[in-house]
Amino acid sequence: MTKTLITNGTIVTAADTYKGDVLVDGEKIAMIGKGLKAAGAKRIDATGKYVIPGGIDVHTHMELPFGGTFASDDFHTGTVAAAFGGTTSIVDFAVQGMGEPLEKARDAWLRKARGKAVVDYGLHMIVRDVSDKVLKEMDVMVKDGVSSFKLFMAYPGVFMVDDASIFKALSRTAENGGLICMHAENGGVIDVLVKRALAAKNTAPKWHALTRPPEAEAEATYRAFRLAEMAGEIPLYIVHLSSSQALEQVRLFRDRGLPAYAETCPQYLFLSIDNYDEPGFDGAKYVMSPPLRERWHQEELWKGLARNDLQVVSTDHCPFCMTEGFQGLPKQKQLGIGDFSKIPNGAPGVETRMVLLYDGGVVQKRITLNRWVEVTSTTPAKIMGMFPKKGTIAVGSDADIVIWDPRSTSTISAKTHHMRVDYNPYEGRKVKGKASVVLSRGEVIVQKDKFVGTKGRGRFIKRGSPILQT
Repeated sequence: MTKTLITNGTIVTAADTYKGDVLVDGEKIAMIGKGLKAAGAKRIDATGKYVIPGGIDVHTHMELPFGGTFASDDFHTGTVAAAFGGTTSIVDFAVQGMGEPLEKARDAWLRKARGKAVVDYGLHMIVRDVSDKVLKEMDVMVKDGVSSFKLFMAYPGVFMVDDASIFKALSRTAENGGLICMHAENGGVIDVLVKRALAAKNTAPKWHALTRPPEAEAEATYRAFRLAEMAGEIPLYIVHLSSSQALEQVRLFRDRGLPAYAETCPQYLFLSIDNYDEPGFDGAKYVMSPPLRERWHQEELWKGLARNDLQVVSTDHCPFCMTEGFQGLPKQKQLGIGDFSKIPNGAPGVETRMVLLYDGGVVQKRITLNRWVEVTSTTPAKIMGMFPKKGTIAVGSDADIVIWDPRSTSTISAKTHHMRVDYNPYEGRKVKGKASVVLSRGEVIVQKDKFVGTKGRGRFIKRGSPILQT
């Protein structure tokens, strides 16, 4: 088996920072120490660099069907982009068809990924129809390694489920060891606000944000946690939390010692409602749900990350092109010209997450180096049932390792990113830090700004139950 010796680096985990060498034997980390020797091993000199566990993005949507089109990245282009950014595992969302078995959705997404993914991937299951039959199927999914289920409190008639269904699903996870991931927005109220805006001929992209107020997110977040509490203090994970008001609800339940968890995303830490005011139709670049908030929310979210009220930073990577025909792709964001409610919801981010959090968090001293690793790799691995196989630098763990150059500087741009989308939400932003070498299960897949892995080498991650701490 191939051996690789990473020498002279500074190893950074969620708990420790120390100088040392890492010996990789095949797909696993075999030894950690100082002055390690390994005859015949390939050597990587990490002098002046950090040796960190590969990033884990537990919220992506590759090739997701949405609003008459589909996300522009598939499992190949999206995972190549992830690798360039220092992310070595993703968890994507399979979507249950109404009235269809969960197994059918799982198998459809496995077909999308196999032969394409270049990093390892797991699956969540979006459940749209919580019948007694589906509740039993959830047990099978957990046994088969799809151990988390996303429910929606938004998008009436498409994804939204009622409170009784949420309560039943939460109760089921108490029995089977799964985890409910919740999109928390009050979809009924939002639907009324959207109809009112369109009736008043308010059609510009900014109205997407104005019809999805933070109060709608906060109310749904509170209600979701109350339902989890009524079901027996069941663990619940809020996805893509965007506002201070919703964060207050997470903090409320966590302070009471309840198993309440939440992620935020880079867009809510670095972008704001002001982006919707860009000229012409350019505000459509930032149409995502929940929407961007007023700038003051950013500092509150950073505090939430530092204090562990927020445990994870993922991306909700779901890109749609602005220009019809980009790399042969169909009309996407332009579907909403003249009607903001028809703009496909989503934005790219899988490639930029690690550097944005390093530059805006560590360099700006909002979070520590260890906390950066914790929220981008270790805690995602724990909550989503992958730890310690993934998410740390430890003997026996998968050799998903990133050599991070803290001195490198670059400018984020659609001209140089690897995501299959024709814009970047952070265009022109100068950042420090870079994934200079990326290993996935011991294989170097990114080096010297080139992808050197092979298409389809990624494997399905069979996940277990979450490792949860309040």
